[in-house]
Amino acid sequence: MRICGIKLTHDGAIAVVEDGRLIFCIEQEKLNNNPRYQSIDRLETITAALAEHGLDPRDIDRFVIDGWDGEIESEFQVVSEGAPVTLHGAPYVERDANGPLTAYHSSGLMLGGGAFPYESYPHVIGHVASAYCTSSFAKAKQPAFCLIWDGFIFPRLYYVEPSGVRFVRCLFPIIGHAYAAAGQHFGPYRQEVRTGWNLDIAGKLMAYIALGAVHENIVSVFQELYNEHFAGDTKIGLEYRSSSRCEDALLAAVHVFFDVSASRLVAERPEDILASFHAFLERLLVREMTIALRQSVPGTRNLCIAGGCGLNIKWNSALRASGLFDTVWVPPFPNDSGSAIGAACCALAADKGFVHLDWSVYSGPNMNHGSVPPGWHAAPCSLKELANVLADDKPVVFLSGRAELGPRALGGRSILAAATSPQMKNHLNNVKGREHFRPVAPICLEDRAHEIFEPGTPDPYMLFDHRTRLEWKEKIPAIVHLDGTARLQTVSRKSDHPIAELLVEYEQLTGIPLLCNTSANLNGRGFFPDAAAACEWGRVDHVWCNGLLLTNVKGT
Repeated sequence: MRICGIKLTHDGAIAVVEDGRLIFCIEQEKLNNNPRYQSIDRLETITAALAEHGLDPRDIDRFVIDGWDGEIESEFQVVSEGAPVTLHGAPYVERDANGPLTAYHSSGLMLGGGAFPYESYPHVIGHVASAYCTSSFAKAKQPAFCLIWDGFIFPRLYYVEPSGVRFVRCLFPIIGHAYAAAGQHFGPYRQEVRTGWNLDIAGKLMAYIALGAVHENIVSVFQELYNEHFAGDTKIGLEYRSSSRCEDALLAAVHVFFDVSASRLVAERPEDILASFHAFLERLLVREMTIALRQSVPGTRNLCIAGGCGLNIKWNSALRASGLFDTVWVPPFPNDSGSAIGAACCALAADKGFVHLDWSVYSGPNMNHGSVPPGWHAAPCSLKELANVLADDKPVVFLSGRAELGPRALGGRSILAAATSPQMKNHLNNVKGREHFRPVAPICLEDRAHEIFEPGTPDPYMLFDHRTRLEWKEKIPAIVHLDGTARLQTVSRKSDHPIAELLVEYEQLTGIPLLCNTSANLNGRGFFPDAAAACEWGRVDHVWCNGLLLTNVKGT
């Protein structure tokens, strides 16, 4: 059985699952230096992705489109062979809390000269399916709670077991985009005119708040205004909650909340305001999760987290540290980059229940060398030789095999560098055109992570917060964030991915089992699609691609 999951809207992607195994997932932003969050507007994109993997649309048994905006159904305006096509799908949130996994069936998916039937499932349930089916809980056939907190929905808690899924409750009435909206009112991303959803701000705020401190008087202001504007039985609170299906009304209410907050906090520093708002939301999340578990019959101490807010490593860590759960799982694609996989998993679940998906994080587009641009020299380079280049304080664009899934570079499309120089973080931020307060992540051999970081537990997808141990801060200053933390990625030295061998070679050479790791991409674009793109960018003089080292020799 071949199932093709499709995400048409932002973070567009095509995923194919065959007999319970993920064959590939092609996110559009990872092709041709496409912009981040690239959607699928032409149906030929789907046909091309299938053809790249030797498949014809007629080889697919079921097509599944991820649901989107709409209370009853979603609508997609796309193009097929130059002609406009309207497709319909499931809504964003399930309509029946007692039967969340309800399919919307339709036809008219025009691919390769044919029209194909398709099914669609609610967007939020796709997040549930992608998170649970990729977890160890599914593999062990254990139940789990699943927290979904996406852009314009309130955080929703589900209970998943192999036989089905049920909605438990909304935890509290704040939309996920409130975090990014805060950045439009305070700090370096403040805007006088505030329109739309800014998907770039949230991750930057996680870094920026390290400049500030949590002040309880500021937290108290947010708590008071939260009760008045969102949660309480006030006129404004009731109106806000009644508009929970209207994006514009929700966003407008959030901006009013911050306008009133700003009028109360004029004497406070913006970095302290944002740090305090982060803490307010974190405490609210843990408190309301605690209440939700007390009011339900748990049956499990497993938790999956998905939705865009699943990229907030500090909230993930707070839930893990709360003692409410034994194990917390966040997939590497908690945001909409995993929605095509989630759509396919919904179809699997509809037939077989929520079964485990056999998958690898390195299931994205393949890497090609491309044509070597003028001014660059190409030569074979072993990983041992590359470790020597890195030990000489020379950053390297490291491109290997298939791209990683999700928004974070995990050694397949990375810029690597030695972490031992205090200047390296600033150098990499300058190379990437990023603010000085942005951190650079460490990529570390798993079995040594605990001696360098607290807790230093396995974290292969950079989704939890770790603190650098005092005795290591001066040894690896480039990866220590302003607050002493690090967004750690761990790699097993037994992994067959080349990044593991490189880390082992670098450890043998220097005694340091980690490197700086940041994404290899143009600003505002997805990962480099080939080595030629990295060379044309030209901000790093060494590009290693599948055993070949390309060196910038212009002017030498």
